[in-house]
Amino acid sequence: MSKFAFAAAALLAAVVQGPFAAPAWSQAADTVLVNGKILTLDERGAVAEALAVRDGKVAALGRSAEIRRLAGKATRVIDLQGRTVIPGLIDSHMHAVRAALFFATEVNWIGTRSIPEAMRRVREAASARPGQWLIVAGGWMPEQFSEKRRPTQAELLAAAGENPAYVQFFYSAALLTPAGFKALNIASDADVAPRGRIERDAAGNPTGWIAGDNPTITALFDRLPLPDFEQKVAGTKMFFRELNRLGLTGVVDPGGFNLTPADYLPLFKVWQDRALTMRVAYSMFAQRAGRELEDFRNLTQLLPMGFGDDMLRFNGIGESVTWGMYNNDSPSEAQKAQLEEVARWAAGRSMTLTIHWGNDRSVAHLLEVFERVNRDRPIAPLRWSIAHLNDASNATLERMKALGVGWTMQDAMYFSGEAFIKSRGEAQARRTPPMVTAQRIGVAIGGGTDAHRVMSYNPFASLQWMLDGRTIGGVAMRGPEEIPSRETALRLYTQGSAWFSHDEGRRGSLAPGKFADLAVLSKDYMSVPVGEIGAIESLLTLVGGRVAYAAGAYAKLEGAR
Repeated sequence: MSKFAFAAAALLAAVVQGPFAAPAWSQAADTVLVNGKILTLDERGAVAEALAVRDGKVAALGRSAEIRRLAGKATRVIDLQGRTVIPGLIDSHMHAVRAALFFATEVNWIGTRSIPEAMRRVREAASARPGQWLIVAGGWMPEQFSEKRRPTQAELLAAAGENPAYVQFFYSAALLTPAGFKALNIASDADVAPRGRIERDAAGNPTGWIAGDNPTITALFDRLPLPDFEQKVAGTKMFFRELNRLGLTGVVDPGGFNLTPADYLPLFKVWQDRALTMRVAYSMFAQRAGRELEDFRNLTQLLPMGFGDDMLRFNGIGESVTWGMYNNDSPSEAQKAQLEEVARWAAGRSMTLTIHWGNDRSVAHLLEVFERVNRDRPIAPLRWSIAHLNDASNATLERMKALGVGWTMQDAMYFSGEAFIKSRGEAQARRTPPMVTAQRIGVAIGGGTDAHRVMSYNPFASLQWMLDGRTIGGVAMRGPEEIPSRETALRLYTQGSAWFSHDEGRRGSLAPGKFADLAVLSKDYMSVPVGEIGAIESLLTLVGGRVAYAAGAYAKLEGAR
């Protein structure tokens, strides 16, 4: 397009018809979507009937008749038939890189509603992979099953047959078949270091479950066979397509335990092949205890903040920054000083930092470090964030706001709300997490899941939980004063999450010039009963205007670019 033609198109695009900028003339669009309900999530919360895409970005929004005029002979015209379209969802805290490595060789229990249904998936995997390990890496809760209990070894054995099988429950327990115990040479508690314990029934017989803490279960999982490189590449493609099925077009990945630089190579391979269907902003996780700063310096010598492109980009360090401050409610001054040293190094490199913190009673230790760094170098432009912190107090949120520190909030209470109520009481549970309060104070919030070993990666399950405050077992927890509107919840999962990767100006809403990342939904998010939101899927997901996933009425578009 010539400079004159470009200027003319831009001028005409500014002619407003209704609440949208709809050009009267421009080059033909690549794709137009008409006859729909498009939730733009722009500043006015406007709803459009149609949308045009050109060169991977939104070209115009408006009425169907107006947008149809932008179609040329080669334009792909998609009739939405009244369906709802939302901006592509973005998970602000998902261990997607790690999950993808194993996705092609794991059994997934996410979304199952009974133990027989879960075992059916195990049985199908056993049939497809005779003699191979069957691994359920997490993402499930007993409360999601109609039986309201964990499966037994007998049930797992009946489904797995001769295959060795392993089922992980959070980072607290794992169930193995006898073949699994044999393959890992586990015969006593001493074989599950550092603090594992083989569970036994009242008669002293092993149940098949191993109980342990985070290091124990992590070490146990690391003894399982790893997929080869090609399986990791395949798993990455499969997992991202699975996320596309649920309307996700982006993730902010905080790294993970035992992820080495080599573990990122399958992701880089998919990216180099231009086969990524998710925008991935990734952080570097601390590796060696006591040598975190050395590792960060070495890993990032040729990796400046923001290095990459629109599909894959380096997003700083975390969520473990120093091991001495990870899940430590009583850090020493030396441990706080070590974190401060790394944080000052990160600030000096204009690097984003995200950090795991579990509870409000000890978060002052972290905020003190941030405040010391902030006195010398303002950290607000760097978009540092705290992950989790479900019980954040008003005082903590005010301190975060003053620093410009954001909050990546996950749906942990959807899965563990009953345990939280038991330990902290109903009064505290009523405001946990305080998402409405945090927004009123002005803290930047991103929606997310912390998937997949701990939580489900389904964003619609998370959105449903945001809106009804109920656990997966149906227990009402959060009070109405901390229940956002449907539009607000959706904004947290789009614009809110985009803030953490410095992207809110380019995605998170549907407006001219922004990326054409969107999902056509199976049900209307804005009007369906809240209890049905968790079952919503995407029938068509576009990432940069390209078809990433298509099903149902749009299945014929599968594989189209």
